[in-house]
Amino acid sequence: MADELRTPEGNPPPTPAQSQQQFPTDTSDISMVYTNFCRASTTPEELVLDFGLNPYLQPNPAEPVRLTHRVVMNFYTAKRLLGLLSAIVGQVENSYGALELDFQKRMRGGRPVTPSLTPKQ
Repeated sequence: MADELRTPEGNPPPTPAQSQQQFPTDTSDISMVYTNFCRASTTPEELVLDFGLNPYLQPNPAEPVRLTHRVVMNFYTAKRLLGLLSAIVGQVENSYGALELDFQKRMRGGRPVTPSLTPKQ
C-alpha cells in the first residue's frame, strides 16, 4: 500500500513547503464506493477502517450495517490522511459554511414538532 495520499485528481495533498516528491499515478483500475458508515479499530502498528452503507436513520439492531470495504494503513499514513481530510473539510466549510453533524439541526425548519407537544386550538 502506498504511503502517499492523493486527491481524486491525482495531486498530492498541499504542504506548506511543497517539498514532497510527486509520484505518477494510474487510476485506470480505480473503483468507487459510497459510504455513510465507518468503524475504526487499531493494532499497535496499524489503523483499520471498515466502511459500509447504513440505510437507517436510527440504529436498527435487527439489521446490521453491512461492511463492504476495509482500509488498513500505518499511523504515518493515517496522520497524512488526517491532514488531507482536515484541509479539504476546512475548504468546504470556508466556501459553504459549517458542516452540522447533528441530523436534527440540519433538517429543514429545525427539529420536527412532536404531535403531543403541539398547542391545541
